[in-house]
Parts: sequence; structure tokens; C-alpha cells
Amino acid sequence: MPRLIILGRSGQLATELLRQAPQAGWEVEPLGRDGADFTDPLACAEALGARLPADAVINAAAYTAVDQAEREEALAHTINAETPGRLAALCAGRNVPFLHVSTDYVFDGRKPSAYVETDPTAPQSAYGRSKRAGEIAVEDAGGLTLIARTAWVYSAHGHNFVRTMLRLGADREVLRVVEDQLGCPTAADELARCLLVAARAMSKGESAGGLYHLAGAGETSWAGFAEAIFALAGSHWKRRPAVTPIPAAEYPTPARRPANSRLDSSRFEAQFGTRPEAWQASLPGIVQKILTSEK
Repeated sequence: MPRLIILGRSGQLATELLRQAPQAGWEVEPLGRDGADFTDPLACAEALGARLPADAVINAAAYTAVDQAEREEALAHTINAETPGRLAALCAGRNVPFLHVSTDYVFDGRKPSAYVETDPTAPQSAYGRSKRAGEIAVEDAGGLTLIARTAWVYSAHGHNFVRTMLRLGADREVLRVVEDQLGCPTAADELARCLLVAARAMSKGESAGGLYHLAGAGETSWAGFAEAIFALAGSHWKRRPAVTPIPAAEYPTPARRPANSRLDSSRFEAQFGTRPEAWQASLPGIVQKILTSEK
């Protein structure tokens, strides 16, 4: 049975990878914060090195506090760039495929259509800069690497937009939600499934990896996403909160968000024969899980 090391344990993606990998035929070992200090690149590499060899490593650990990163850019850079670069170099030296997850925040959001992998990057936030630096560090490490940019990740657990909307909508009649930021919501379970497909192909020598976009099919705004969430929750609540669309300028945040986060995932689909399903197909099951678990 092929052996997979997952960096991270409790985040949305790591949780799904740990759930799905055994079902997909992997022997799995997680390496979370209890076993590795991701703020110390050398110590983290030592912890990973002690667990090699493996058939693949997926890095699902990251600094994801987007607004807080404006105050902690050095820490975000260490976790999102220096440590992944060190781990990727270690895996390159051991001939182990290394899969790393990045973000739509590497773009400035000004493109009028979906971003492809060859579009120039121009991160507008500390978080985005740290993730772009991580991409460069992983690429520079050499070896067999795959970088997957994703966006608007949601699941039945962790911190995400769907869970926030359901929490707020349970008590409020009206919510003001940004309408002029567009993206491709991505279910964490679908993202995990696709990464496991890519990891298996790389472990078999069927793919050399590379840079890919990996986001849910379909697109919407935050306001449109909220409307869809409340439409599904309405039958459970016997009521439906109203959504008032607002411009991003009326909801200022420390970190600047891309106005356009849409990612074209056709390159990944062409290489690996799959991609995350449409958010409209993934959302109902996740909303149901959240509402059922809160009973």
C-alpha cells in the first residue's frame, strides 16, 4: 500500500485528506502542529525527514488568517514560504513527490475573466505575498512538485464562509454581503479528492506535477453564494434571511481581497482527468451536514 504523509491535521483540507486517503488506498500519516513546528523551517524539515520515505507528501498546513497577516507578515512568510520551500527541497533530495496548496490571492483580481496558470501574479496583501513566495520556494526546490491554487474553500467544519453565514443567518433577518467580488467556491472534500488523484499519478511516475488551478466549477459573488446557502437552509429553519448586496467598499478589511478570484481549472482536468465538481452540486450536502450537526 502506498504511503502518504499529510502536513496538517485539523484544517479543512487536512481533515478531508485524512478522511479520504485510506478509502483511496493510501497508508496515511499526518504531521500536524503537535509533531512539527511550522514556524521553524529547520525543525519542521527534521520532523518530516524522520518520517520519510513516503510515496507522496501533501502540504495542507498554512497560515490562513488573511487580515491578521497584515500585522504578522514575517510569521506568515515563514509558515507559507520558508517552511514549504525547505520541505520541498527535502522531498526533492529523497525523490518524493511534494504537493503544495496555494491561493487566488496571488493575483490582483483585476482581470475581467478567469485566471489561468500563465497569468502574471501581483498579490495585494501580506497573505498573498507569503503564498506567492511559497510557490516560488517550492518551484526552486526542484524535484517532483505540484502547486495547486484554489479559492473560496468551504466544508462542514473549520472556519469558512458557509459556516459563518449559517451562524449569522440563524439569528438575523437581513445580512449585508459583498456583491462585487467574484470567485469559484471549492468544497474541501472535492479539493482533497483531486489532490489524492494527482498524488497517486505522481507517485506512479505518470505525471511530473507542475502549477495548476484547482477550484470548483461555476462562479458566483459572495452575495450570490449567501443567497444559495439561505435557500438551502430555509426549509430547515422555516424562514429565509434576506441578503442585501453591498460593494466591497462598504465592508472594509485590513487585507485587500481580489475582486476577481475566478480560477480556470481546465489544465488540471486535462492532465488528471478530474476537477472539483460545481459548487452548486457540493453545497447542498455540506449545508445539510452543518445544520444536522447543530441540532
